[in-house]
Amino acid sequence: MLRDDVIAALGTVRDPELDEPLTDLGFVSACEVSAEGDVTVRVRLPTFFCAANFAFLMVADSYDAVSGVPGVRHTEVLLDDHFASEQINSGVAARAGFGDTFGALAAGELDELRQDFLRKAVLAGTDRACKPLAQGRTSEEIVALCLGDVPDAAERERLRERRSELGLPAGDDDPLLIDPVTGDRIEADAVSPHLSRARLTRTSLEANGGICRGMLRERYLTIGVGEKDD
Repeated sequence: MLRDDVIAALGTVRDPELDEPLTDLGFVSACEVSAEGDVTVRVRLPTFFCAANFAFLMVADSYDAVSGVPGVRHTEVLLDDHFASEQINSGVAARAGFGDTFGALAAGELDELRQDFLRKAVLAGTDRACKPLAQGRTSEEIVALCLGDVPDAAERERLRERRSELGLPAGDDDPLLIDPVTGDRIEADAVSPHLSRARLTRTSLEANGGICRGMLRERYLTIGVGEKDD
């Protein structure tokens, strides 16, 4: 069914800060698909004052994902209950960028912001991937590990995808530990601080994700489209 394909496409859209799909977070409140292929998606966020730049990214990315689904004729993505809903909805519908939508209030487009969050996702993914491999190994042994050595296929591919999005080395034979900005291999004497930073980043992302889920449930008391009811 076309609606299933649309929901699957929405599942590829991530909260840029949390690095989790909007559907898993419960941010998609409704998805209506007509027989002719006209789609209306409604997005909600944990608070009325969630950052406008994050919100714009999620709505715009949702529009692009849904529009790319075969069989979709027209796409409308609407952000509800947000202080900048009207501006964001109008800007995305017009295919205007963040700068054009918010004018002097915007600090330009959002490419660098997206890159910063991707680098955090790479660090968090490094912690998840490296944890089962690092125990009992020396720093020299850890820096010799490659991405293909990660035993958890799901975590390996998630990390590979984030690195690829940044243009970083992402092949099986590429180092597991790399600088998320330059892509250079981490040296043995920098392994401990690098892994500490990766662990702190992962913990922060997961804690923020839990907080956002809790706030969203308190605000709306319903699960979202595609969200698993725990």
